[in-house]
Amino acid sequence: MPDFDPDQIALPSGHFIDGRIVAGASDIEVIRPSDAWLMGVIPDASDSVVDEAVENAHRNWRASKWGTCAPRERARVLLRWADLIDAHADELARLEAVGSTRPIGEARAFDIPFTAECIRFFAECADKFGGDTIPTRHDSLGMVLPEPYGVVAAIAPWNFPLTMASWKCAPVLAAGNAMVLKPSELTPHSIVRFAQLAVEAGLPAGIFNIVQGRGQGAGAALVRHPLIGKVSFTGSTRTGASIMSEAAQFGTKPVTLELGGKSPQVVFDDAGDIDEVAQRIVRGFTSNAGQACVSGTRLIVQRGIAERVVDAVIARIATFEPGPTWMASTRFPPIINALQATRIHQAMRDSIDEGASVLCGGECFDTAGKGFFYRPTLLANVTSASRAVREEIFGPVLTVQTFDDEEEALALADHPTYGLAAGVHTRDIGRALRAMRRIQAGTVWVNRFGRTWDFMMPTGGFKGSGIGKDLGRQAFEANFRYKAVLIDF
Repeated sequence: MPDFDPDQIALPSGHFIDGRIVAGASDIEVIRPSDAWLMGVIPDASDSVVDEAVENAHRNWRASKWGTCAPRERARVLLRWADLIDAHADELARLEAVGSTRPIGEARAFDIPFTAECIRFFAECADKFGGDTIPTRHDSLGMVLPEPYGVVAAIAPWNFPLTMASWKCAPVLAAGNAMVLKPSELTPHSIVRFAQLAVEAGLPAGIFNIVQGRGQGAGAALVRHPLIGKVSFTGSTRTGASIMSEAAQFGTKPVTLELGGKSPQVVFDDAGDIDEVAQRIVRGFTSNAGQACVSGTRLIVQRGIAERVVDAVIARIATFEPGPTWMASTRFPPIINALQATRIHQAMRDSIDEGASVLCGGECFDTAGKGFFYRPTLLANVTSASRAVREEIFGPVLTVQTFDDEEEALALADHPTYGLAAGVHTRDIGRALRAMRRIQAGTVWVNRFGRTWDFMMPTGGFKGSGIGKDLGRQAFEANFRYKAVLIDF
C-alpha cells in the first residue's frame, strides 16, 4: 500500500513574491520521476518577473530594516520558522517526495528534520558573530565591521530540494540579507510551501522571494541583476563556471559554488570487517540513486582484498528493488528524468567502448515505462582515462580500481578536475592522517562516507568542485561584506 496517494497532493505552484504566490505564463512541464506522470506546469520567469522579485526584495529589505534589527530578533523569527517546519513535517515530506527522488521514509526521517535543524543552527549564529577591533596607535581606533550585502541570489538543485534550500536561505537570512531563490524547474513545489511558512513565522514579506524557471533564463537574469550583491549556486561544474563568469561581468559579485564531484573511496587491506566496509561503499554511491555531488563513485581498493570487497558490494546491491517515492518501503528511488537516465547509460556504454567491463547492472530496471530507475552498476578494468572515471555521471555507477601500496592509492585518489569529498577506510591512524593531508578534497571522511548533523562542519570543494562553503561558520560569515573604519581621537 502507498503511504499517500500522489494524485491527491495539492501542489503550490507559481512564483512567491512579496509574501504571496504569483501566477505566470505556465509553460514548463513538471514530470513525476517515479511514474513519468505529468504533474502540471509552472511559469518560466521572464526578465521582468526576475526584476520584480529582486526589486521587491531590495525594497522590503530596506523598509523592514531586516539587516539592521537586533540579531536576536532575526534569530527568533528563524527559530519560529524551524518550529513550523517541524509542525508541518508530514505535509512537507509528502510535497518533497511526490515530485522528487526523495522517498517518503527518507524525507520524514532526514530531509525535513535536517532542514529545520539547519535553520536553527544559523539562527543561533545571528548574535554570535561581530566585527573586530584592530590594534593601532594609541590615539586611534581601528574596526572591521561586517555588513549584509542586501539581496543575495541562490540557485538550488533538484536532488535534495528542501535541504539544499535551507543551506542557502538560513545563513543568508540570519546574516540580515534578503534572498531571491530559484529552485530547479524539475522540483519546484515544496520550496513554495517552505517560503509560505517563513512568512507565517514572521519573516517580513519580500525578504524571501522565489522565482520559478529554467537556469538559462530566470537563473541567468537573477545572476546578472544589478541589485544582487552575492550569488550562491549548487550544481554542475560547467554551470558554475558560467555563473562565475556572469557574476564577474555584471557587478563583480562574490559567489559561493558547490559543484560537481567524483569522490574516491579508498579501501586499505587493514580496513576491518569486509561486510561493514561494503555497506559504507554501497551507501556512498547508491544514496539517492547516486544523485548527490558527494557520491563516492570511485572505489580504489587494495589488491589483496579487492575480490572480497567487490563480491560483498555486489551481494548487497543485488537485493535492491526500485520503488515510487510515495511508498514507505522504497529504499532505491528513481532517476530524476528520462534525459538523466539516458546520460547515465551513455556514459556507461562509452566506458565499455573504452575497455571497461560490467560486473553488475549496466541497464535500467524494467518498469514498463513507469518512472526512471537505473540499476546499481559496477565497472571494472577502468583507467583514469575512462569516461566513468573522468566525468561526474550523477547516477549509481561505481568504478573499481586496485592498488598495491599507499603511494599508488593516493595517486589514484587525486582527480584532475574534482575535489569535493573522499572516503578513506583504514584502522591505521597514521595512514589515515597521511591520506587526509594528501587528498585534495574539501571533505575527507575516515571509516565512514556521508555527512552528519554536525552543522559546524562546512562543506565545499577544491579545484573544479567549487569555491566557498555551505554550512559551518564559514557559510555564515560569507554573507557579510567587511568595512574597515579608522578613527583618530
